[in-house]
Amino acid sequence: MGLTEAVRAHERLFNEAVRAGDFTEFTKTFADDAVMAFDGVPIGPYRGREAIAEAYATRPPDDTMSIWSIEEVDLNTADVRFDWDAGGGGGGAMRVKWQDGLVVGMTISFRE
Repeated sequence: MGLTEAVRAHERLFNEAVRAGDFTEFTKTFADDAVMAFDGVPIGPYRGREAIAEAYATRPPDDTMSIWSIEEVDLNTADVRFDWDAGGGGGGAMRVKWQDGLVVGMTISFRE
């Protein structure tokens, strides 16, 4: 699977998880030692799949996203821009890195 397809799969699984209120399948896409960090938000970073799963369980997102830009930085890393679907102009960007088909790093920043 190429990076664009991996990003689209990530988006689909995230949106399905938001709609279902269950992030179990989504968090299975993270490596055991993955790191999820946020820029400009006083939460995280979360280190390891279990910590990431706990973060989604205790503070679940309540809006789906639509990705509108995917830039492949290298063979394993993509810069992604998205909007929240509920509107209001909010959205953000993610740098996502994969290894062996799993997310090993994700840094998220938000904009209003």
